[in-house]
Amino acid sequence: MNEPLLDVRDLSVAFRQDGADLLAVDRVSFSIRKGETLAIVGESGSGKSVSALSILKLLPYPTARHPSGSIHFKGRDLLAASEDELRQVRGDDITMVFQEPMTSLNPLHTVERQIGEILQLHRGMSAAQARARTLELLDLVGIRDAESRLGAFPHQLSGGQRQRVMIAMSLANEPDLLIADEPTTALDVTVQAQILKLLAELKNRLGMAMLFITHDLGIVRKVADRVCVMLKGRIVEEGPVATIFANPKHEYTRRLLAAEPKGRANPVAARAPVVVEAGPVKVWFPIKRGFFRRTVGYVKAVDGVSVQIRQGETLGVVGESGSGKTTLGLAILRLISSEGPIVFLGKRLDGMPRRALRPMRKNLQVVFQDPYGSLSPRMSIAEIIAEGLLVQEKALSYRERRDVVARAMHDVGLDPNTMDRYPHEFSGGQRQRIAIARAMALEPHFVMLDEPTSALDMSVQAQIVELLRELQKRHQLAYMFISHDLKVVRALANHVLVMRDGKVVEEGPAERLFAEPRTEYTRALFNAAFHLETAGTGVVRE
Repeated sequence: MNEPLLDVRDLSVAFRQDGADLLAVDRVSFSIRKGETLAIVGESGSGKSVSALSILKLLPYPTARHPSGSIHFKGRDLLAASEDELRQVRGDDITMVFQEPMTSLNPLHTVERQIGEILQLHRGMSAAQARARTLELLDLVGIRDAESRLGAFPHQLSGGQRQRVMIAMSLANEPDLLIADEPTTALDVTVQAQILKLLAELKNRLGMAMLFITHDLGIVRKVADRVCVMLKGRIVEEGPVATIFANPKHEYTRRLLAAEPKGRANPVAARAPVVVEAGPVKVWFPIKRGFFRRTVGYVKAVDGVSVQIRQGETLGVVGESGSGKTTLGLAILRLISSEGPIVFLGKRLDGMPRRALRPMRKNLQVVFQDPYGSLSPRMSIAEIIAEGLLVQEKALSYRERRDVVARAMHDVGLDPNTMDRYPHEFSGGQRQRIAIARAMALEPHFVMLDEPTSALDMSVQAQIVELLRELQKRHQLAYMFISHDLKVVRALANHVLVMRDGKVVEEGPAERLFAEPRTEYTRALFNAAFHLETAGTGVVRE
């Protein structure tokens, strides 16, 4: 009865690179018992995900190898198991929810096919049985109107919906162990709270064990029984969650517990000029059905939203996945079509021809959520940052462009001597700094920041927030900051817009809104963000 379900002993993982072995995990040991949740926390590059991927042998072998260690699941050594044996364990006894569902879901297959395939392969269900069970699973994970989503492809779902589909797939066969690798990182706060509650309920109902990998210690406090803290491939501290939080022994653990965005937004000058004024903005996407693809309705992604952003001001835009936050930002940047006036520094952008818009792009920049996807792996950092200069500042010589790149890198805290390296040679936080440098190189007046900190460690988030505040103060930038992380919004925003289903449900000065939210929906968001629960609000479904 006391035997662990999973027992990892002295596990080491090395990667072969340039003829040498780089040690990513160094003699790590941990165990998980039935019905228990173990959290592994640490910053990017600490070895958390590599350790988890080793359990199911999902690393890129033979580039990766295990110089030492064993992984026993129900007494069976998985490192010594054959591929056929592992195939039975994967998706049946042990399943995994990955951080980024868009790279885990097949873009060519519908939701029904992706979940149904697992049920047919591992449970031998007929197509009709698999369909019925798929509907049950989608309803279980909180996807509204599940039947209408069966035929949807991943790109047609919001981030929260895609992660729910991933969780439905992982729970399809009621596994003994669920490995959750940063499963809520890209989700908004209410969905995050629901997913954590859902996982806890399913764990209790199924008697399932869970290995939860995260960089967010607030989540660890909510979901885990025990925690292991990793640093540079080693576990530096472990124990019951209550003990670690109350009395952390290691300096690194204390630093992690203290790491969160601090401070408040830069003050805005009383007579600061308006940089961006838009609205009411409408973005409606037609719903087409039937053989002739007739329009039968519209998805009202943005429905009559107005914004005003002054020089040196940050407008925070918050709301759940699918609320229209990013769509609104893209419409203001004229990257998608919309209806309604959009005025930038006194000039109407809506209706302006694409060619006439091009010179304006210099002053309208964007930093995207995913630093992995927004930087070309084939271009050096110098080429990435200088790309806009080639279009907007054609008179600059090669040497002058290199000088601008060097200044931009210095401004964001990167070593200009690394400009000829490639994105894969930098950490996640450094990649996001590169994306910010690319935007700042053109000296814009307005920057849209679309979830720029959601994929980053807590300590790196704090650094990026401080960097953004400093750049704004130095250059008097106007920011539109889109985020589901209300702690970051509170540290950056002067004014906050709360969106739901394409409409504004509440707006006002950040200090007032955080102190006294007036609508039930805003209170639900804040409860979820600061308490990881939606007290008294019920379940908000996708």
